[in-house]
Amino acid sequence: MQLTAAHWVYLSGVVVILGTMIARKNIVVPAVVATFLTALVFSGSLVTGITSVFNASLVAATNLFNIFLIIALVTAMLHSLQVLGADRKMVAPFRRVMRNGHLAFWGLVVVTYFMSLFFWPTPAVPLIGAVLIPVAIRAGLRPMAVGMVVACAGQGMALSSDYVMRVAPGLSAQAGGLDPNSVADRAMVLSIVVGVVALLVGYATEFRKMRAPSAQLLAEWEGRGKSLDPGATPPRERELVETPAGARTAAPAPAAAGGGTVITGEPGEPDGPPCPAEDPPQTPPATHPAASTFFAFLVPLAYLSLIGYMVAAKASGGIPDLEAGEAAGLVGGVAAIIVLFASLVGEGRGFLESSATHVVNGLVFAFKAMGVVLPIAGFFFIGNGEFASEILGTENAGDGILFDLVAAAQQHIPDSPFIAAFGILLVGLVAGLDGSGFSGLPLTGTLAGGLGESAGMSADTLAALGQMGNIWSGGGTLVAWSSLIAVAGFARVPVLDLARRCFLPVMCGLAAAAVVAVVFLG
Repeated sequence: MQLTAAHWVYLSGVVVILGTMIARKNIVVPAVVATFLTALVFSGSLVTGITSVFNASLVAATNLFNIFLIIALVTAMLHSLQVLGADRKMVAPFRRVMRNGHLAFWGLVVVTYFMSLFFWPTPAVPLIGAVLIPVAIRAGLRPMAVGMVVACAGQGMALSSDYVMRVAPGLSAQAGGLDPNSVADRAMVLSIVVGVVALLVGYATEFRKMRAPSAQLLAEWEGRGKSLDPGATPPRERELVETPAGARTAAPAPAAAGGGTVITGEPGEPDGPPCPAEDPPQTPPATHPAASTFFAFLVPLAYLSLIGYMVAAKASGGIPDLEAGEAAGLVGGVAAIIVLFASLVGEGRGFLESSATHVVNGLVFAFKAMGVVLPIAGFFFIGNGEFASEILGTENAGDGILFDLVAAAQQHIPDSPFIAAFGILLVGLVAGLDGSGFSGLPLTGTLAGGLGESAGMSADTLAALGQMGNIWSGGGTLVAWSSLIAVAGFARVPVLDLARRCFLPVMCGLAAAAVVAVVFLG
């Protein structure tokens, strides 16, 4: 394979982007510059180089807008449920289960996982922080263990598969020209492997540190010291435990974050979607208790039914499987319908305006959270022959620049599935260092599409494995400047200490997932 100057410029752009990620800097500018230089050298035309900067983001936006739309609709649905108080009622029953540290540990795992799977950790973490974290503290779970559980179950296990909303599998598959459904299925398996191993390791190290349930634990956690009678029920706890919905918005006390950083409970937003831009709006007390209860049951039941259908379709040949994009369409469609009905019940005559407001706010959030991905994805799309033709305005882009690079280097790469698996996992971990978890998905997806055949592994499996590295690293478990800040704020623990606490369990889980990917999914 004869490489041209454009190949070397593109490869240099990839290296610079990875270096920028390691330096914890934003990679939008390097991606835009690399896009311009690659197109300029490839075409020899300054005009093509300039227009490619626009075309790359346009092509990325065209192919990824379905992802933006589903984020917007699900966010709008959550806002409409907050008006009714239904969001808190969905998790209220679990407070009665968390009677000791062990039950609190696994209860937090279940609630955080399913809430984050349906709604993403962005709205789930504040909700859990307001309702369940104080209950878990009183039950005997240490604040550091609370932070580790919420991070691993939500930002890690749920977000890394993203099986319901399918944003992450869509990004991984689109860049590599792969099947989104296949990537999503494999990512689901691998996310469970990583999560189960990480949580078991975390539970084993926490087992002997759990304390007897006591109201004093909650008092100490809230900063009231030891003056409180251990047998008394503190007023703050009565507010948290006995008030059903909408009575409290989390406002965690400042916690030292190591190196002089202070967490105030209002975390800033990194580049990627997992971290909230701001605390969610305060939820007024529900004025329609029957309606809030109805929607609290309806929403989980609707999405559990959808997941059940997808699982049944995979297991049975008699049930038609959902085509690519149909699953996301169902999720978005259900969310849109719930927005309309919840707004009608909650706002009455003003539901036309409130429904539109929820959708607009959802779109604003989607572009604020995911907009940074567009120029980054546009650069990596140049490595794919199909997208390169649209971006560069030519029909002779060949198989793609990245494919040519992989083909040229193939003779120097050992044909070992283990090397390919751990290599792309490492690339994903590095790509997640920017604190986003999503911006590196076009890179690992493109690499998976190019490396799969030469490594003797399924490209879909490699893409899913790269997705694990990206999101478990930058989504909010290993990187302290990611949405882990929000988790640490609600748990009131130093964020750097929480990142260190998560490191060993998560790395054990990722290593186990790489082995499972090679042995069982390759």
